[in-house]
Amino acid sequence: MAVTDLPLVAPDRKMSGFRPLKVLHHFGKLVEDKEDTEQVFHIIEATKGRRSHAQAHAFIRSDEGQRFMREGVDIPAMLDDHARWADCGPNSVAAHYIAFMKREGLSAAGLVAESHKWAPPESLPKDQTQWYFDRLRDTHDLFHVLTGYGRDALGEASLLGFSYEQNHNGGILFIAYAGARQIRKVSGTKAPLFAAIKEGRRLGRAAAKIAHQDIAALMREDITEARARLNIGKPEVYRQCLAILAGEGILSEDLTLGSSTPQPQAA
Repeated sequence: MAVTDLPLVAPDRKMSGFRPLKVLHHFGKLVEDKEDTEQVFHIIEATKGRRSHAQAHAFIRSDEGQRFMREGVDIPAMLDDHARWADCGPNSVAAHYIAFMKREGLSAAGLVAESHKWAPPESLPKDQTQWYFDRLRDTHDLFHVLTGYGRDALGEASLLGFSYEQNHNGGILFIAYAGARQIRKVSGTKAPLFAAIKEGRRLGRAAAKIAHQDIAALMREDITEARARLNIGKPEVYRQCLAILAGEGILSEDLTLGSSTPQPQAA
């Protein structure tokens, strides 16, 4: 069935509101392994509220949303088809995206598979609202590429601050601040981690909604021009934090939410 034939909201869709015990349980698992992306989906689902649904419905009803639904583009398949972007220039969004995904050993399909560990497709409501939430998931790694936030623990937390202002899910904001607190706890760093989250929020609030863009067209844009058009600023505080951490003897790739982050060495 085409997305345009689905109801806006399926009868079996439930708005979870905020479920703190569930959130804390799954954040604990994320602390154990920050790469366990499935836990993020659990937290997001346990905190979806009226604001995130209202944004979904407004976009679905918009001319652009209606067009994207009619086109029925499979975003993960499109992004993973690297040959499709072979004619794009070296400074295109596509070139930067492909380089990022190869460097990190990622695929758009892999993120989809992680989400399905949390909820198999057959268990999800069949409605246009789910199409929108899937779109948010499918564009996550484009957020990394366009903003410049890395996949280190602080980069992910700061990007979640950015994403909250784009998508308005309270669970995302919870993970951002709780993640920064955990990084400080295990590393003992003097870097202004919470300022990096605040900066991410400010940048996300100022930027155009990335998930609302024509993704195929965006991939072909020059990345500098795309950032300017979308009003995506530079994450300066985040970079300052990484420099301070490096000065303390903690490299970005060593950052973790767990107890294994190297402690700063005494002089």
